[in-house]
Amino acid sequence: MSVNLTEALTAYQRAQQRPLDGGTANGDGLAATAGSGPDFAAMVRDAAEGAQDRLQQGETASLKAAAGQADINDVVVAVSKAEMTLQTVVTLRDRAVQAYQDILRMPI
Repeated sequence: MSVNLTEALTAYQRAQQRPLDGGTANGDGLAATAGSGPDFAAMVRDAAEGAQDRLQQGETASLKAAAGQADINDVVVAVSKAEMTLQTVVTLRDRAVQAYQDILRMPI
């Protein structure tokens, strides 16, 4: 199963814009207010962009090292950071998929 990050964020934003209980209350008698807290979709988007930037920095440092234009210490640091970022993204993806599968298995 392949999930596109952009499609997932768009779906989340659409779901967030729908009012709960017809827009009157959220079940606790409190009015549902959109945008009252940090935007989850924006947070995920920023994290994905930051991860992509980190991976590009590692790739750029590797290319400079191959051309003999970079200090090896800087290359090792950039590649290590890129590797750690990639491992974090993969772990988060795996946990999100696992949570989705757990939700699908829940009895109705």
